[in-house]
Amino acid sequence: MVLRFVREAMRQEKAAVDDHEQLARQFEQNRGHLRAVAYRMLGSLAEAEDAVQEAWLRLSRTDVSDVGNLAGWLTTVVSRVCLDQLRSRKSRREDSLDTYVPDPIIGPADGELGPEDEAIQADAIGLALLVVLETLSPAERLAFVLHDMFGVGFDEIATIVDKSPAATRQLASRARRRVQGAPASDGNMSRQRAVVEAFMAASRGGDFEALLELLDPEVLLRADAGSASAEFAGPAVSKLVRGAKAVVEQALLFSRMAPYNQLAIVNGTPGVITVVNDRLMGVTAVTVTDGKITQIDILADLDRLEVIPLPA
Repeated sequence: MVLRFVREAMRQEKAAVDDHEQLARQFEQNRGHLRAVAYRMLGSLAEAEDAVQEAWLRLSRTDVSDVGNLAGWLTTVVSRVCLDQLRSRKSRREDSLDTYVPDPIIGPADGELGPEDEAIQADAIGLALLVVLETLSPAERLAFVLHDMFGVGFDEIATIVDKSPAATRQLASRARRRVQGAPASDGNMSRQRAVVEAFMAASRGGDFEALLELLDPEVLLRADAGSASAEFAGPAVSKLVRGAKAVVEQALLFSRMAPYNQLAIVNGTPGVITVVNDRLMGVTAVTVTDGKITQIDILADLDRLEVIPLPA
């Protein structure tokens, strides 16, 4: 009797372990998708990873045996976690929103991009678009990201934001109107790369006229240096600069860092990273439209840059 009890206990324990391992495998299969959702929702690599980890913790302590669509269930969980994070941080961002730059995703830019690579990069979300998403309300951002980027139905989104499907549709519509005004690169990766390389060369040489020629007259430069002050950081302070001439003057201020700049892929398009002694000191996303630079977004917050891995 005792032996039978022990064997049954061991069998149940093994079954529980097997179920847990299977659940872990299923979660890992969805991790990439969940990170993509969380990153677009939050614009922060660290917060996105935290949201995904929270989804795993909730999954591991929930009976999902009757869940028919685990990927959908996990997407809902991550979305709720992100919505809570967005609501809690909204008041903290209001004063610095104009100069806030979300976390960039950087990759190597070795060699020319082939057609297949261009197609993959074109699917990435640009940093300029993430900047606009920061201006949306938490519910608008969630509705837009889930519906327009991931095809989630309004009935499902409504249960997350606790509104009717019709009201949720209106949230996405308002967000869409805001997003349509965001600057967007024209999709020609080769031309974008040539413009960025020309910008780097002109900055390195301090060529005012060459820089001016590359910029759209209404170009916008946004720099996010975190809490750094002018006293300690020099030109690397948070600022918003409009107009080609003013932006050129700022670019020339940074010319001393030009020797440390290198081409990289920043959120799917050619950009610039600044690396000094193997330490990431800045990431610049460049929006190129019709051959002209229309927006420059710079992250120079050293605390946030420390957790962004350098490309191989």
